[in-house]
Amino acid sequence: MNPPQSHGRGVPPWPYCAYGADAAFDPVGCRGVQVPGRTACLAHSTATDRDAYLAGLAPGTDIDHRGTPFTESLLDSLLNALRDPATGHPLLGLARFGSATFQGDAWFHAATFQRFAGFGSATFRGAARFESATFRDGAWFGSATFRRTAWFQSATFQQYVGFGSATFHEAARFESATFQDEAGFQSTSFQRDARFEAAAFQDGAWFGAAAFRGTARFGSAAFERDAGFEATTIQRDARFDQAVFQRSVSLGPLVCAGRVVLSEAVFSGPALLSFATRHLVCRRTRWSSTAELRLRYATVDFAHAVFEYPLTIAAQADSFVLHDGQPATERALAGTTDATVRISSLRGVDAAHLVLSDVDLSECLFTGTVHLDQLRLEGTCSFGTVPPHTHWQRWRPVRFTQRRTLAEEHCWRADQPTAIPGWNPAGIGAGHVGPAQLAPVYRALRKSYEDGKNEPGAADFYYGEMEMRRHDRTGTTRAERGLLHGYWLLSGYGLRASRALGWLLASMLVTIVLLMGFGLPQASPHEHATGRVPPGGGKVTFDIERDAPRNPRENRVTRLRFEKAVNVTLNSVVFRSSGQDLTTAGTYIEMISRIIEPALLALAVLAVRGRIKR
Repeated sequence: MNPPQSHGRGVPPWPYCAYGADAAFDPVGCRGVQVPGRTACLAHSTATDRDAYLAGLAPGTDIDHRGTPFTESLLDSLLNALRDPATGHPLLGLARFGSATFQGDAWFHAATFQRFAGFGSATFRGAARFESATFRDGAWFGSATFRRTAWFQSATFQQYVGFGSATFHEAARFESATFQDEAGFQSTSFQRDARFEAAAFQDGAWFGAAAFRGTARFGSAAFERDAGFEATTIQRDARFDQAVFQRSVSLGPLVCAGRVVLSEAVFSGPALLSFATRHLVCRRTRWSSTAELRLRYATVDFAHAVFEYPLTIAAQADSFVLHDGQPATERALAGTTDATVRISSLRGVDAAHLVLSDVDLSECLFTGTVHLDQLRLEGTCSFGTVPPHTHWQRWRPVRFTQRRTLAEEHCWRADQPTAIPGWNPAGIGAGHVGPAQLAPVYRALRKSYEDGKNEPGAADFYYGEMEMRRHDRTGTTRAERGLLHGYWLLSGYGLRASRALGWLLASMLVTIVLLMGFGLPQASPHEHATGRVPPGGGKVTFDIERDAPRNPRENRVTRLRFEKAVNVTLNSVVFRSSGQDLTTAGTYIEMISRIIEPALLALAVLAVRGRIKR
């Protein structure tokens, strides 16, 4: 069986084999470097020459087989000649395999490379197995091609290792690998999953412009220094769960078409994360320094995250800009036009140091958030709204007052037997949250807005708080619920001026009608004087009596009586006496209107003030 041919392009810069050269089709032929003292490469040497060369090798010998086409058996013969009797594993000195071709499995398991190992532009047609291998000097796999699975589990790279522009057609497995110096994966192409779980990057880890078509797995990996993922593209998920970042880190701009998972990861230094992704999961993530998350498209689950310093989650309106000034490509998110950042959960978070900027909170779960009243909301942060338009329920119209609402209230209302269409029950994980749990949440958000001098925004959350108290049948007594129901009916808890003014106008109209019917006398009362002359004197004493006002028996609705009724009613609104003579019924009508109508006017003024106060 003839060894495989090597058909690379160009003339190699070393003395090459030239086996199989053809002036018409391949003037160079085999590009394998010549075996020392021979004119052919190891693959095309005679059996005698090959055996003589292998017999002359010893563990730790420098070897040069650039461009050589290896079969699996030929590589095994070479490594057996270099096997250390003390360990039973291959021991190589300077190993030069640049542009070599490995036809079958390349088995470097537990091999030790004492000096530089060069595999640049090499092609591994079978599995490349470097499990537990040790590279004591630098290692270079730049532009190498791995057509089958590449195994580097538990490998140790003591000096710089470079995989720049390499291509992994199948899985790339670096679990528990140790990179003691810098690791370069710039522009590397991972066609399937890339597994770096429990890998230790003791120096810089550079994945700039790398392309992951599968899932990038960095779970439990340790990044002791810089980690660079600028312009990295991931077609599926990026998993950094339980990863540890020891120093300051700047991840991104990174584009991920699936999820970026940072659950239980630890950031010990300042962090700047720039992600364009559909989902960001940060459950129980620990931030031990300041952090800023700049996001696009993402739905963020931040439940039970722990941070002790200011942390900002901000939406990025425009595409991220790379260091060279060019915008980051977002082809992995093709078809996604809405770059809005949504927060899905803040449960269990201590929000004392949390800043949210320009994010959508309409589906966010807030119950269980600590120090929610200290949450800072900047820019345009939107919440859910109530169902629009008028709905009919049991032959009566129902219309909700427009206001900001929480996702948990949507879930609770949608779960009621008499739910109105339009309440969104899509809050996953909302649980059995009712008015008793939601009232404190609304109260805390109201205080947050008030501390930010946003009184109109705080008014919506006050309305929500009162709504939850009115519907709470466990912590609110029946009497208190009745009082709140009246407060809601008359003025929308002192926040709806139109409702208070409507009731005021209705009350005034009723007062006018009652006064015209029962309160105004038939005519102005007349005075009568009666004189008495005491015996023995000329002094005269007059007693002045007035007839009691009486209702007319007819013609109660006239223009003059209407004007008087309006005068009395308008004066009663501002606690002034009208000066009109009224019947006994009219006096009581005016007294009641002096209590009700000014109160309604005050509620309307209070509502207007709540909407314009700063």
